[in-house]
Amino acid sequence: MTVDATNTSGSNKVFKSEIQKRLESAVLEIFSESDFHQANIRTVAKKAGVSFSTIYGYYGSKEGLVFAVVDVWLGKLTDRIMDHLQGIEDLKEKLRKVFWLQLDYYERNPALGKILFMTLPMKTWMADKTFQQKKMMNLFLEVLRQGQKEGILNANVRAGVLLDFMMGFVQRTFFMWVSRGQRDNLATQAYAQFEMVWRAISAP
Repeated sequence: MTVDATNTSGSNKVFKSEIQKRLESAVLEIFSESDFHQANIRTVAKKAGVSFSTIYGYYGSKEGLVFAVVDVWLGKLTDRIMDHLQGIEDLKEKLRKVFWLQLDYYERNPALGKILFMTLPMKTWMADKTFQQKKMMNLFLEVLRQGQKEGILNANVRAGVLLDFMMGFVQRTFFMWVSRGQRDNLATQAYAQFEMVWRAISAP
């Protein structure tokens, strides 16, 4: 059955409450397993049981739809990180937890990781405001700057460089995990891997 939400009240709340979960599921499945340029809104509409006109009218484009879904799921990761960091005072433990939480989240949601790191055209996403992920990035940068201020982390480079190093490690780890057939748990060696990262970003 295909739902046409244009006959409802038209509010964002109605749209989200009725069909967003099905859309998110369809987007994650289709765009994680297909080439981005080959996947399309009609395929998502059929999978989700939502009319093409409804999706297009709400999101405006394939890119808008995918970016919106990615934004929602990264928002969930941000909230999870913020929740887990409550009560942790030690800087190293904060960063260790952040590192582990990312790997664990992408292991639990591999379709999201595949879209982010493997199928999403980075240049296209970078032009969209959702790419900035300000809430998450500001959270990370705040912790890193704290470490630099306290003399614990390398202060010879911008905090953003330290962040790029950590994020790049996570991306490569996920990419190779998929490439090797996802045989082991992605986060199994997270603590050992973090020690490598820590040695790289800590103060000389």
